[in-house]
Amino acid sequence: MACRIGELVLGCRDPEALARFWCEVLDFVVLAREDDGSVEIGPREGFGGPQPTLFLSRRAEPEPGKSRLHIDVNATDRDQDAELERLLALGARRADIGQTGQESWHVLADPEGNEFCLLKGRLDPL
Repeated sequence: MACRIGELVLGCRDPEALARFWCEVLDFVVLAREDDGSVEIGPREGFGGPQPTLFLSRRAEPEPGKSRLHIDVNATDRDQDAELERLLALGARRADIGQTGQESWHVLADPEGNEFCLLKGRLDPL
C-alpha cells in the first residue's frame, strides 16, 4: 500500500487573492472556506480525485527562509509561450533564481512571491 498526495498547503497572507490566481491558473474552483480565512481550492470533482487540492493557509507572516517546495505546471491547451503570456497577465511575474537562459522551463512567482515553474511539455487535460 502507498500514500498519495491529497492536498498541498501553501501559507499566505491573502488566501482569497491567491485562490483567485491559482483557480485561474489551474482551472480550479473554491471548495471550502475556513473560519480563519484559509481557502481550499481544487478540481470541480472535489477532494480525493486524481488531482490534489491546494489549501491556502492564512499566515500573518510568511515562513522564514526560502520554501523548499514549489509547484510545476504544464499547459494543457496551448504552447508554452502562449501559456506564459496568460500567466503573466494573471499576475505572475518572472523570478530569477540563477537560470542560465537555456532552460526549457520558466521560473515564475505568484502574487505573493511563491515560486513555480512553467514546464515546456504540454499535458492532456484530465
